[in-house]
Amino acid sequence: MTQKPEASKLESSDAVALFGALAQPTRLEIFRLLMRYRPHGLAAGDIGRLLAVAHNTLSSHLGALEQVGLLASRREGRHIIFAAQAPRADALLAFLSDACCTEGIVPCTSETAAIPARREYVASDHPLRVLVVCTGNSARSIMAEAVLNREGLGRIQAFSAGSRPQEAPHPLALGLLDDLGYDVSGMRSKSWDQFLGEDAAELDLVITVCDDAEETACPTFPGAPMQIHWGLDDPAAAVGPQSAKRAAFLRSYRDLTARVTAFINLPFEQMTLGELAPVLRAIGRMDGATKRSLARAA
Repeated sequence: MTQKPEASKLESSDAVALFGALAQPTRLEIFRLLMRYRPHGLAAGDIGRLLAVAHNTLSSHLGALEQVGLLASRREGRHIIFAAQAPRADALLAFLSDACCTEGIVPCTSETAAIPARREYVASDHPLRVLVVCTGNSARSIMAEAVLNREGLGRIQAFSAGSRPQEAPHPLALGLLDDLGYDVSGMRSKSWDQFLGEDAAELDLVITVCDDAEETACPTFPGAPMQIHWGLDDPAAAVGPQSAKRAAFLRSYRDLTARVTAFINLPFEQMTLGELAPVLRAIGRMDGATKRSLARAA
C-alpha cells in the first residue's frame, strides 16, 4: 500500500504559492467562505451570490485556488461544487509555526474548529425564529433577512423590523438583492410593533445590526428571545457619487453574508442558549464591526 505524504509538511516554494493565491482579497474571502461550508462545499453560483462576485471574475479566482490545492471541485448534476481542502490550511499553519511553537497545530478538521462544518439538512417543524432589527429597516436588516432565509434551508425563519422604520426598503438594497437572485417581491419596511402583542409568534433570537437600534431599549418580544448585537455601518448613510453608494451596500452585504454563513453552519439545534450566545457574539466581532460595537464587546 502506498503511503500518503504528510499533509503537515510544506516546502518553502509550496508555502509561497499558497500565500500568493490568498494574497488577493476576493480569493481570501472565497476560501474563508468555503472553510465555513466544509466538507460539502458550495456550487459556484452560490459562492458568487454570497460574495456578490461576477461569474467570469469568480471562475479565475476559483481556478487559482484549485491550482494550489486549496480547493477541489466535483460535479453534482448540472452544478460544479467547490470545497475547501482543510489539510492544506493545516499545512500552511504548521509551516508558519515550525520551530517557534511548542504546541501542535489543531487541525481545521477537528471538532474544536471555531466555525464547524455545515451539517446535513434535517427538516424541522420548529425552525429557529430570528428577528433582525435596525432603526429604519431599509438596508442592513432587509439584506440579513433575505440571506438568513435562503441560507437557513428551513432551519431558520427570519424576519426584519425597525424601531423607526422607513416608508420602504432602500432601492439600492433591493436592487442588489434582486441582481443576486433573491426574491424581493414581498420585502417591506415595518415596525417592530408588528412582532409584539398577543397574536405575535414567539421569537428565539433578536439580532440588532445597527448601534442606534441596539442602544434603543428593545421591547419585550413574545418568548423573551436572546438578543445579540452585530453592529455594522449604515450603507444608506454613504455620500458621494452613485458608485460610492453602491460600493457601501456591497460591502455591507458581504459583511452580513460572512456573519450569516458562520451562524447557519453552527449546530445550533444541539446548543443551549448559554452555549450559543458567546459564539454569536464572537461572530459579531468579525470584519466590518463598528468601533462602538467592538468597544462594548471588549
